[in-house]
Amino acid sequence: MNKKVEKIKRPPVIGIFGHIDHGKSTLLDYIRKTNITEREAGGITQHISAYEFERVGKTGEKSKITFLDTPGHEAFKAIRKRGANVADIGVLIVSAEDGVKPQTVEALESIRTSKLPFVVAINKTDKPGADVEKTKQDLAKHDVYLEGYGGKVPWVAISAKTGQGVDELLDLLLLAADLEDLSGDTNIPAKGIIIESDIDAKKGISVTAVIKNGVLKKGQCAVSGKSICPIRMIENFLGKPIDSATFSSPVRIIGWDSTPSVGASFVCVDSKKEAQEESSRFAEKTAGLNENKDKLSENKNEKVSIPIVLKADTTGSLEAVMFEIGKLETDAVTPKIILSGVGPITENDIKTATANGSTIVLGFNTSTDSRAENLIERSGIEVFIFDIIYKLTEKLAKIIASRTPVIEVEEVTGSAKILKTFSKTRDKQVVGGRVESGDLSVGNQVKIFRRESEIGKGKIKEIQVQKVKAGSVTEGSEFGMMIESKTEIAPGDKVQSSKMVRQ
Repeated sequence: MNKKVEKIKRPPVIGIFGHIDHGKSTLLDYIRKTNITEREAGGITQHISAYEFERVGKTGEKSKITFLDTPGHEAFKAIRKRGANVADIGVLIVSAEDGVKPQTVEALESIRTSKLPFVVAINKTDKPGADVEKTKQDLAKHDVYLEGYGGKVPWVAISAKTGQGVDELLDLLLLAADLEDLSGDTNIPAKGIIIESDIDAKKGISVTAVIKNGVLKKGQCAVSGKSICPIRMIENFLGKPIDSATFSSPVRIIGWDSTPSVGASFVCVDSKKEAQEESSRFAEKTAGLNENKDKLSENKNEKVSIPIVLKADTTGSLEAVMFEIGKLETDAVTPKIILSGVGPITENDIKTATANGSTIVLGFNTSTDSRAENLIERSGIEVFIFDIIYKLTEKLAKIIASRTPVIEVEEVTGSAKILKTFSKTRDKQVVGGRVESGDLSVGNQVKIFRRESEIGKGKIKEIQVQKVKAGSVTEGSEFGMMIESKTEIAPGDKVQSSKMVRQ
């Protein structure tokens, strides 16, 4: 008998997006500290900034919100590519000091591509250089039209540092959630999205996940792809053991048999047998896809990405350098600006670079501050500063060339038809034949073909042309040849030599 569907209102999962310096973490820290004491703060919140917040309204009503930081828009894109959509509503944070920055545009692209409803928070309104009107104009240039400024996108001016406007933002998010009519069923096993995985030395493989529907409880089995977890340990976002959790909650599920993919979905079933059946179905479904991927990867390698932190003296210079860097992309390598800005290279820039050891830091008409200098010496990050733009691009072009992967392909150098066989001693065979194309040389590795099918491999040990030893034999010539091979060669077979060529 089917279980009764019990749909109830579901708390929203809010994704925070924006430029790295525009106050995402500061906003989340402020909200967390108003809701969680320093003594309690820990668990998931320290790792991925995923936690539940309880908003108490003016009339005393309580509403839960789950916040999920996006520590880089690329992480969110990867999740979306895997078919997942963690957030229900987005918050696009834009600094009232800096306006729209390149990462703001990229974050906006992620929001639009995933068709995520969003609100805008114009942050840093407490700063002397804050200009809310100019920020609105910047947003309008990127087709984001705010309410009261010719559009329908909800917005609020805030200061994540002082807390000004944060209550209004929370109310706005709850209103947006009401409009989305989010609901879940409390009478079905949980399903959701994995947002982080790691291996704990004591507890084993653990994942952090957001439940999107249903109820998660001990005694069930979770399945994600080929990975299975008999649920014996669940922790809430504070790292405290719990027996069950329901939709929109960030949880830690402990005890997987293998590490699931970040961004993958998970489902819960009632028994280990059901979990194994679900895992087997996934393996069968993906077997053909993986085979095709393997075949494709033989001929096509993924692009190598070179992460770049870029600083310049003015906005105009920055845009010019970014344009020139974009022109250096090749079929194999992509120079990718992960952080950019105007001013000196700072400690924060170097910290961002150290998150990925392959990152390089480029400066144009700028310098490094003292804290950055100290960190550069300790981290070993490569930093290059130029005052001529083509010198910068020349250096980057050399780096791209040095990091371009070498691709080797097999090139056929010669092919011959075997006309006679004379003798065989252990693995060495003496044969006679005629070169049909190219040339064959002593020392060449050869493939042996019979009726167009490869039957073995060998090596040319000796060649004679008209009973005189030779180093090689060319197209149209007849020869005698000693081939070392475990495969017995017969008249009519073909031998084909080849070499590996770099492309």
